[in-house]
Amino acid sequence: MKKGDGRILLAECAPAAQQIRVLTRKDDSVGRAGTYCFRAIGKSGRLTLELPQVFAVEAADHPISADLTAAGRTTTVAVPQGGFESVGEAAGGAPSVLVELRVTG
Repeated sequence: MKKGDGRILLAECAPAAQQIRVLTRKDDSVGRAGTYCFRAIGKSGRLTLELPQVFAVEAADHPISADLTAAGRTTTVAVPQGGFESVGEAAGGAPSVLVELRVTG
């Protein structure tokens, strides 16, 4: 995590919790988990980070948008409340790095 407005917080993943979930290719050799969870506080929020090998983003109780970079290009993906979006390799693209999360409503 690089910076944010304090309204998107890294959280312990809990199956029943209303969380933003980011799925990555797990790699124990670099300490990368397979799932990262975030808690949104309020109807807006912003978090800048650098999380490689992302293949899916899931929204919970708020819609979100995610900026991902791959092959020198940045793409923004909108995920509706309760939605799930495949990104990067899972969507037929190149390996992607999540660079920003935003709560949009």
